Amino acid sequence: MKRAIERLGFVQADPIRAPARAQDLILMQRVKDYRAGDLERRYAELGIEEDFFVNYGFLAREFHALMHPRSGFEPFSRARARQAERVLAFVRERGSVHPREVEAHFESGTETNYWGGSSNTTTRLLDSLHYRGFLRVARRDAGVRVYAPARAALPPGIDRVGLDALIDLAVRKYAPLPAASLSSLVSRLRYAGPQWTPEIKAGLARAKQRLAQAHAAGVEWYWPAGERLGRKAAEETDAQRADGDRLRLLSPFDPLVWDRRRFELFWGWPYRFEAYTPRLKRKLGYYALPLLWRERALGWANLTFAEGRLSATFGYADGKAPRDPSFRRALEAELARFELFLSPRRSRSENASTSD
Repeated sequence: MKRAIERLGFVQADPIRAPARAQDLILMQRVKDYRAGDLERRYAELGIEEDFFVNYGFLAREFHALMHPRSGFEPFSRARARQAERVLAFVRERGSVHPREVEAHFESGTETNYWGGSSNTTTRLLDSLHYRGFLRVARRDAGVRVYAPARAALPPGIDRVGLDALIDLAVRKYAPLPAASLSSLVSRLRYAGPQWTPEIKAGLARAKQRLAQAHAAGVEWYWPAGERLGRKAAEETDAQRADGDRLRLLSPFDPLVWDRRRFELFWGWPYRFEAYTPRLKRKLGYYALPLLWRERALGWANLTFAEGRLSATFGYADGKAPRDPSFRRALEAELARFELFLSPRRSRSENASTSD
């Protein structure tokens, strides 16, 4: 798991479980014997941090350090600053806290959150203190972030060097990128480091100078210099050919899917994430997982897992499933993998009892 996260550089997180969280779905396709929740269970030993990069997720500490100390955001009001100081002192005194502990101690009420709903004031303060670098996520308790003081005061940022390193990380993660997608991706680094917002345009220009690029079918593409795209069939090993024949059901936030513009250019149909689309307007479903087989995204699946049983419905971009018998075998194998992935791990005592 640690090697997979280091190779990815960043794993996007999302709280929706349909059938599992995005971070688990992403790692399931890249880590042998991965089970839903393994990242949460092993987070403390992996040497990673939760934070906002181009989206919220998990990344190695070396990259996390490049984003801090953050500045350039709107300062707290005096009243808000006093609240934040009290919450921060409480966390430092306790060592680590669950948001419920903070709310029970301060009873500060609720306020409107970013999405127009209602959140506890202390929960939003914890989120703000985390984003500003005063707190870190120590672990999760049933999916809820448990906060602790930041490890140490971080050194001043390394201006353009740090920005360029984060741009390169983002490009490695999502390349090859159409020019429009590259611009959009780099612009999102204003969330990773608000202090760099005035430098984003210049950082993008530098990136275009050092990245490999090509013009194809009317689109300008960019990817890391020195990275070769594609592989001739004659160079593939038997294992690589077998892996290419495997069917995969991908997270809506998987690196292969994340750039919707590239998705449509590659596979000729528009994938949409419709969890927040009114039910009657959905075309693919609440949480459609793109279906990838033999390097083609052929359609999508909606999965539910209840009482140890997996249920699935499918849709196909051209209206029907392939007739090739190997497609049906590959689909059945992927559903079996998902059923295992979604099943709880047995404890050591349970395994020992079964063995006996």
